[in-house]
Amino acid sequence: MLNILFIGDIVGKIGRQTVAVVLPKLKRELKINLVIANAENAAHGSGVTEDTVRELQTAGIDYMTTGDHAFKVPREFQVFDNYPVLRPANWPNGVPGKGHAIIDYHGKKILLINLIGRVFMAADYDCPFKKLDEILANTGLPVDKLSAIIIDMHAEATSEKVAMKYYGDGRVTAVLGTHTHIMTADPEITDKGTAYITDVGMVGAAGGCLGVDKTNIIKTFLTQIKYNHVILEKGKTVFNAVLLTIDPDKRQAKKIKPITKIIEIK
Repeated sequence: MLNILFIGDIVGKIGRQTVAVVLPKLKRELKINLVIANAENAAHGSGVTEDTVRELQTAGIDYMTTGDHAFKVPREFQVFDNYPVLRPANWPNGVPGKGHAIIDYHGKKILLINLIGRVFMAADYDCPFKKLDEILANTGLPVDKLSAIIIDMHAEATSEKVAMKYYGDGRVTAVLGTHTHIMTADPEITDKGTAYITDVGMVGAAGGCLGVDKTNIIKTFLTQIKYNHVILEKGKTVFNAVLLTIDPDKRQAKKIKPITKIIEIK
């Protein structure tokens, strides 16, 4: 069996610090083989940088996915070519980086796919469903040589995530939703062996709104004037992830276990 930990959206410095505290112990206790995380909010809440990626690698993360904030730090676009970081595969052609990768874990090949939804999103992305078909038809390896196929479905609409579960059902090992920062109560294994959860949640400040200080968020709702997001740097934090137990011979998920840890960053 393969034990793969997938960590929800990591938000800012406090999120990175939380990973550094929680992850090493989790890896030992749960005998985790591979760690994947969504890092699109790792650089002060929006985007990724070489420094934040290296910090997360040091903490124990093997591969990272992103989403709509992938390119929020323009001077750092090289991170997608030089580090184990994906951007959504259905971003239009011509952007840096790649949207899927085959990860080799002691001879076992895990295909990681990063997709982004289109419903309620500001940009005009390509179709994630057609992109999945394209990737599965052109992985570079026969599907029967793969040990797992894991999708990060970074989307706003729950319906779009659920639709991806059914579209990939039996063809992929897991469809894991990210982006909305709230862990949902619907983890399941389908009859065809595909693990699913609508949203994995986040890693970041627990005392705010989705990892952001609540004061300016409330002011924005009250006034309809956009105030800057302020990322908290200390206090209570939440660590959300799911643990996948996978049969690599069948490419099927056997278990999906939500994990939530609450700690204090001082």
